[in-house]
Amino acid sequence: MPTPLPAPYLVATSASAAALIGLEPAHLAEEEALAILIGNAVPERSQPLAAVYSGHQFGVWAGQLGDGRAILLGDVATAQGPMELQWKGAGLTPYSRMGDGRAVLRSSIREFLCSEAMEGLRIPTSRALSVAGSDQGVVRETIETAAVVIRMAPTFVRFGSFEHWFYKDKPEQLKQLADYVIDGFYPALREKDNPYAALLEEVTRRTAHMIAHWQAVGFMHGVMNTDNMSILGITLDYGPFGFMEAFDSDHICNHSDNQGRYSYAMQPQIGHWNCYALGQALLPLINEVEVAQAALDVYQSEFAAKIDELLRAKLGLTAQEQYAEQDRQLFDAMFIAMNANHVDFTLFFRSLSQIKAADASGDDAVRDLFIDRSAFDAWVEQYRQRLRAETASDAERRIAMNAVNPKYVLRNYLAQVAIEKAQNKDFTEVTRLLKVLAHPFDEQPEYEQYAALPPDWASHLEVSCSS
Repeated sequence: MPTPLPAPYLVATSASAAALIGLEPAHLAEEEALAILIGNAVPERSQPLAAVYSGHQFGVWAGQLGDGRAILLGDVATAQGPMELQWKGAGLTPYSRMGDGRAVLRSSIREFLCSEAMEGLRIPTSRALSVAGSDQGVVRETIETAAVVIRMAPTFVRFGSFEHWFYKDKPEQLKQLADYVIDGFYPALREKDNPYAALLEEVTRRTAHMIAHWQAVGFMHGVMNTDNMSILGITLDYGPFGFMEAFDSDHICNHSDNQGRYSYAMQPQIGHWNCYALGQALLPLINEVEVAQAALDVYQSEFAAKIDELLRAKLGLTAQEQYAEQDRQLFDAMFIAMNANHVDFTLFFRSLSQIKAADASGDDAVRDLFIDRSAFDAWVEQYRQRLRAETASDAERRIAMNAVNPKYVLRNYLAQVAIEKAQNKDFTEVTRLLKVLAHPFDEQPEYEQYAALPPDWASHLEVSCSS
């Protein structure tokens, strides 16, 4: 059961998340609803529970973990199927171990905003319905105040859920869990010759696609432990995440990640590694190593195809098979130049739509992002040559590129400004950011400041596993 918090207050709600489960946003502001949102009351017919799972953390088997600060309210029937709701930060559970079961306002606002920002970016993700706070103190690096997020997903089953029963040598429970996932979320796989191998293959494919989407917008998860990987291939468990700013392929967004295991460049490889961990757990059901290996082998080709597709769209290139090798060389040269010049990731791709196929008259906005202008000049000529093979006009291509290259992402400093204001009971910035990030591809000229380069002080921001 959730542990009540004194004097709760509502920080923000997501109207689009509320609509998914048939709730009016105005209702969430009522006192009765607030009591539920923060865990001071339990909805009628709800039977709260915490789920056990295990996992590999930073590549090391960590044994039993579980919902240490998450509690399931239950699920709600929607037109798209059941949607589970969880309190995150509502107090102790049987799996809290040495923790207090709480979340702080800082991390709760970050999870709330990023969940909804990823939805705006059209990247598979859990959702966030609300964030509510209390002045009760919570000890982290310093004493902070408590908060609770209501997060939503069709299921919160993770790779680590399967690892738990495999390493406990509980084949009956492992099969029960796999059957539940197949019947509830992948019913078409029941018709396959080996439904469990088909499950592994489909989850592997979805994971590869999800991480390709991350790479394409410069998103870094920060803690890709197997217990943070969704069996649905959706982004789950927002902690020390970050969006790439000055491009560095080896950038580590998590201050706790001393070895760089979860750097931007490593994410695709770690996604594959995690799928192998899932494959190991499912092996007693699949029965044949070769069959499991074949299911896992789809990862690299699926990731490569998806990232190529996304990068072509970002550069305004149509998928023409005869240019496949030329396009890969173009992408490689682009990232090398971006890396050497630490070019702002989001501004680079957004400004790229101004390039013209015929001449350099539209180059300035992108060129000015580079310290070494000659490096940009060399690459842009390669790009311009490729554009001349396209049939779309500059104007048509600009529209298509701006529809896939966001102008607005949740930069760490934007979240920090919203957090600091919220700590003083001013929630307007959280609400404003939520509105902007819901439409990241639109110009929104009234919010132009949210698309600017980060200020100097932002370079000192750090996020860690406690974030």
